[in-house]
Amino acid sequence: MRFLDPYLADTDLTELSATDRLRWAWEAFGDKAAIGTSFQGAGLVAIHLARSAGLPFPVFTLDTGLLFPETVALKRRLETFWNLSIETVEPALTVEDQARHIGPELWNTNPDFCCTLRKVEPLRLRLESADCWITGLRREQSAGRADTGVLEKHQLNGTPERFLWKLNPLADWTREAVWEFIRNHGIPYNPLHDRGYHSIGCAVCTRPTGAGGDERAGRWTGFNKTECGIHTFTKKVDAGERKSETSEVPEPPSI
Repeated sequence: MRFLDPYLADTDLTELSATDRLRWAWEAFGDKAAIGTSFQGAGLVAIHLARSAGLPFPVFTLDTGLLFPETVALKRRLETFWNLSIETVEPALTVEDQARHIGPELWNTNPDFCCTLRKVEPLRLRLESADCWITGLRREQSAGRADTGVLEKHQLNGTPERFLWKLNPLADWTREAVWEFIRNHGIPYNPLHDRGYHSIGCAVCTRPTGAGGDERAGRWTGFNKTECGIHTFTKKVDAGERKSETSEVPEPPSI
């Protein structure tokens, strides 16, 4: 494989398999690259590809305190399946503390603020110790994700001093390809998917949608909201900005 400059790698990595994209990340960042997962299909595939290739990325998940019991149980099953310890990242406030100090059932009155407290802020703190965040984002998931790059550069705190690489190794995979892989490799998955749930988040904000339609359709019913904020709180650096910041480029690997 040829030399890859991280600033040009979104184009170069597109030509590689998902496994080789992950291999590139390991050679570029080592254990400063981490896979974040909510145990959706693409995240499961990414972890399995990495483990199968001998790439020991740290893996973490956000536990909001409002997850489905099936999601909590799935974490334990996956740790056994992969012989892997999955780090749990939790918000500063318990659900009870949040109700006491801010108000009960915040997800019903201000879901954006609830997501910020229970997802975005814990994730931001976790990413402070990472150089590359590996996700299961796919372009096909929703209109808002249609322009997802295989590799993106983001400002973590909205300032030019702190950058984070974001690798989406399955950006160009279809839902069908993801689920064919999961079934062919016997990867445990959330049984809620078999009950009409396409995208699974907090139990209080997720409903089944049945077959077809936008994969994010079952989230935050009744609100003009399709994202929890974890994929929108960082600022994506576009190609024009990249060209003027060559001093920020980490040493690119030869793979």
